[in-house]
Amino acid sequence: MAAIPPRRSFSESARYHAAATQAIAGGVNSNVRLGAPLCFARAAGAHLTDIDGNTYIDYALGMGPAVLGHAHPRVIEAARRSLALGQMYAGQHPAELDLAELVKRLVPSAELVRFGMTGSEMIQAALRVARSHTGRAKIVKFEGHYHGWFDNVLAGAAADAGGDAPRYTAGVLTSGQMQSGVADLLVLPWNSIDALAHLFALHGREVAAVLMEPMMCNTGAILPRPGYLEAARRLCDEHGSVLIFDEVITGFRLGLAGAQGRFGVRPDLSTFAKAVGAGFPLALLAGRADIMSLIGSGRVNHSGTYNSNVMSIAAGIAALEVLAENDGHVMKHIDVAGQALMNGLKELGCKHGLNLQVSGVGAVFNTAFTDQREVHDFASFRCAREDRLNGFLQGLLARGIRPTSRGTWFVSAAHSESDIDATLIAADAALGEIQDLGK
Repeated sequence: MAAIPPRRSFSESARYHAAATQAIAGGVNSNVRLGAPLCFARAAGAHLTDIDGNTYIDYALGMGPAVLGHAHPRVIEAARRSLALGQMYAGQHPAELDLAELVKRLVPSAELVRFGMTGSEMIQAALRVARSHTGRAKIVKFEGHYHGWFDNVLAGAAADAGGDAPRYTAGVLTSGQMQSGVADLLVLPWNSIDALAHLFALHGREVAAVLMEPMMCNTGAILPRPGYLEAARRLCDEHGSVLIFDEVITGFRLGLAGAQGRFGVRPDLSTFAKAVGAGFPLALLAGRADIMSLIGSGRVNHSGTYNSNVMSIAAGIAALEVLAENDGHVMKHIDVAGQALMNGLKELGCKHGLNLQVSGVGAVFNTAFTDQREVHDFASFRCAREDRLNGFLQGLLARGIRPTSRGTWFVSAAHSESDIDATLIAADAALGEIQDLGK
């Protein structure tokens, strides 16, 4: 029999959620959090505490930003010192240049940089400047890749919405979103060189940009197949299209130069967020000087009241300095700790005779229950057993372990060997409960 989890009280969280629904739509401020009424009081390192006093080893990490762990002392101190200098000048300050030069040093493709607040908005800037550079309208995106909640990118293949749609037609994903908003999107499965080559053969002269997560982190933490990113680079070059890497999750998490450094493929433009601010709101667009200069000249508009606010820039400098020092020692620790956790989970899946698949890299990976021999795209990922994953996640949460609600695990510099050991003990018991319920 599986170990019975310790009894926890969530009464204060329940009371909070009931009150919050009377003042906040759904009781939450992001729809990703709907149905998750836990209310947290504080976070430090790799641990969270809720308002009932329950503690958790945290692998959600604010959906990825807390790459150094929560409330990292050097980041907090840098932000604290900045507060006395003011928050927004509606003008420049020296730290902007310090951070831009640091980004340029770490990311070879970052010839010029622009700062913003969120990954979603920097994606919009990337698309606008790519269209200006090429004089074209069409954008290629991929099933299962997420590039923000704005109308023109929140889309899947039209077949998912039903009906007979022309090849590559995009379909909207939420009520209130107009089909006209995705008219210039071409959607196709990721990780297929043939599919991308065929699209270019049909629409190459219309494609302004190919937009992708270089590792499919929003769905399944799926790695690119060998040669896929290289093929995308070649096809964009051949057809004069801009290659955009959405490194909102992978940037400064998969390596100091992001996924592009890890996989050795240089995009024309890249967006970064999450880890770059280590928990503070900060995002950036970086890329080729000839493209980015269209923004710098004023030909392409990019604006924002909060862009390069003093506190976020100070936090970003501190975060990247910590990640880069000692030849990226912190990032090596994250990979080693995460790989140990991945290996342990795989072994436990085998022990319990469950079809647990663990995919990704040490810094970010995904757990899913599937009989698919290879999960390589959105369609193959959708075959996973959602009910079994939910049972596993509930069992973990009851034992004080908190991955994201979609089964993605983020590992931080603060996760210790004892955290990994405690997580695997809890996972063993949670998987045992699934086994007891039957396959």
